[in-house]
Order: sequence, then structure tokens, then C-alpha cells
Amino acid sequence: MSNDRLETILAAAYACFTRHGMRRTTMDDIAAAAGMSRPAVYQYVRNKNDAYRRLAERLFAETLDRARQAAATGGGELADRLHDVLAAKLELTLTLHRDSPHATELLDASGKLTGDLVEAYTAEMTDLVAGTLADAAGPRARAVADVLVALTRGLEADLTDPDLPRQRLRDGVALLVAGLTSPGDHA
Repeated sequence: MSNDRLETILAAAYACFTRHGMRRTTMDDIAAAAGMSRPAVYQYVRNKNDAYRRLAERLFAETLDRARQAAATGGGELADRLHDVLAAKLELTLTLHRDSPHATELLDASGKLTGDLVEAYTAEMTDLVAGTLADAAGPRARAVADVLVALTRGLEADLTDPDLPRQRLRDGVALLVAGLTSPGDHA
């Protein structure tokens, strides 16, 4: 099966889900947006829930790739690298909110249809943050990473002003990193 066709279907699914919401999107909508017949679309995805899961997998993979690139950036300040890693996660949610009036429904559907994918994505993001923190935080790296990922998830809850969570993420990361380097016992 052609990977290009699957990508076309997933791009069409994204357009339909963001335009109509999960409940109102049909396989006919996805097929029409992909410029394919419905039977042709069914060769690549079983149903709209399968299309949604595959789309979520793709979006999570792309976001993790951006986060890994940010983590791998040599030099620079730790706070900047951590911010860029976590900003990849935040931007995924901001993009969905920008692209769709149905973002709340889509994120709710995400929890129901892709809970296992969300859990794996969050764990991988947390591992990446912990790895980025390893030298500065030592044995506390995982605990600090948990806090930073939780901070980012909390910022995703109110996106009425997209610049506000971006600034709060930068401030929160800077505060936590400053706490890592301040004198005193942090055990």
C-alpha cells in the first residue's frame, strides 16, 4: 500500500475533523477531501476512528521528532533547550485550537480513542525532558521532568490567548532551572 495515499487520507482526515468535529465527520467526507472513493480509503483505514488513531500517531511522532531535535541542540542554555522541547508539545495543542472550533471535542475524543497513545506519548516526552535534565538535576531529573510535563499539560487547558501559555511555559521552565542551580540541599 502506498504511504503517499495514506498521508493524503490522514491530511484529509485532519481537515475534516478540524472543520466538522469528530462526531459530524464521515468516511464520505474524508474520501471526498482526499479525492478518493470511499472503497479506496477503506483499503488504508478501517473507519473514521482508525483514521483518527493513525492521525494521532502521526502528530505525536512529528511532535516528538521536533522535541528530540530541540533536546539535541548542542550548547545553549538548559532553560532554552527545555523550553523548546516542551514548546513542541504545547504547539501541537495550540495548532489544533487555532485550526478548529471543535478542538475541545477532538481532544476529548483523543482521550477516549487514543488514551494508550497519549499515555505513551506523554511518557516518551517525559523521558526526553528527564534526559535533557540529567546533568543539571542528577537523580531528581525524572521528578523535575514530571513537574515540567505537568506544567505544560496544565497550560494546554486555557488557550484563549495563545501567547499567554507560551510565556508561562518560558517563565515556568526558567524558574525550575534556576532552582536547580541555586545553592542548598535539594534532596
